[in-house]
Amino acid sequence: MAGVLDGLRVLDFGRYIAGPYAAALLGDLGAEVIRIERIGGGDDRFVFPLAGDEGGANYIQFNRNKKSLTLDISSDVGREIVRELVKTADVVLANLPPKALNSLGLDYDSLRAIKPDIILTTPTAFGMEGPLADKVGFDGIAQVMSGLVHMTGQPGAPTKFYGPWVDCLTASFAFSATLAAILWKRQTGEGQHVQADLLKSSLVPAAALLAEEAVLDKGRGPSANRSQTGGPADMVRTRDGHVYVHVTGNPLFRRFCKMIGDQSLLDDPRYASDNLRSDNGAALSAVLQHWAAEKTTQQVLAACDEARLPAGEVLSPKEVLSMDHLRKSGAFVDMPYPGMPRPAPVLTTPFHLSASPGTVRTSAPTIGADTDDILSSLGYQIKDIVRLREEKTV
Repeated sequence: MAGVLDGLRVLDFGRYIAGPYAAALLGDLGAEVIRIERIGGGDDRFVFPLAGDEGGANYIQFNRNKKSLTLDISSDVGREIVRELVKTADVVLANLPPKALNSLGLDYDSLRAIKPDIILTTPTAFGMEGPLADKVGFDGIAQVMSGLVHMTGQPGAPTKFYGPWVDCLTASFAFSATLAAILWKRQTGEGQHVQADLLKSSLVPAAALLAEEAVLDKGRGPSANRSQTGGPADMVRTRDGHVYVHVTGNPLFRRFCKMIGDQSLLDDPRYASDNLRSDNGAALSAVLQHWAAEKTTQQVLAACDEARLPAGEVLSPKEVLSMDHLRKSGAFVDMPYPGMPRPAPVLTTPFHLSASPGTVRTSAPTIGADTDDILSSLGYQIKDIVRLREEKTV
């Protein structure tokens, strides 16, 4: 089946997650994505190593459907190869600070001088302008600067979220904005500079909290797993595990009271609204915990399902991998990679198009796997490629 972006060429100078994942999603939709990295491979290849010295879990997950070109882009010859590639490309994606982009000739003005309708997508840590524009940063730095880590964990012990949710959110924004730029180019013939950054992305989940603080000066602090916008909404211990139950709104609260067999809570003035239930959330969490304590996890989940209350079991990574629902819904595709003892479960495209779905067609490329083919397509002869290798340009 043809992809909606078939025929589109993307040059991916991304590293780690935000840039590479945005490019991978374009690849899922059919774009030809060429990952350009330094000789020997970028540092992001080796995070969570799975395949000896070359392939890590981060790399394998976020670089499917790509080709690999190794290139010294700081050399004069390397820059000339980049210029030739840009002439053939529709999108250049580079998550580098502004000074690095400029020094490598990957800034928008330089690229536009080579190809006037080029689209440049730059996921950065702190944006392209402002006092922090050239500050380096990773996912966790944006997390702690968003206000959300302050709200997470126990009082006096701020806790960062384990997974790189800011990176993934930034990748999603960069991907969707690049699609919009592609549409604009098809309508007008004009390219443009697409920007997304970690800090602004991290503010999206914090937006309501920040607005409340600005208007009401609430000064909220952490409350562990208990929600501060309703209740009971908390993590509870069962006889054999943990379950998170989330009750918000009067209809769900009435169903909760019926489920636990305590209608008197409906007449308690402390629980008359979401705000009051969150203000008195500790007491409601105690009620929920008392009800769940002698039940198994499956009994709690079954009762919540029958009452149509949102609830979920706390699963380990191994349990997630064995979840029947995810396998049957096609959340993973098992992809081999040289040096791995068995295929790795690579996440498929996290959205679905009924007529032109994204597909994971190839595993992440080994270092420089497509260098010769890509250079040949630019007109380089075999003797030229041999010389470039001897000169350590590729």
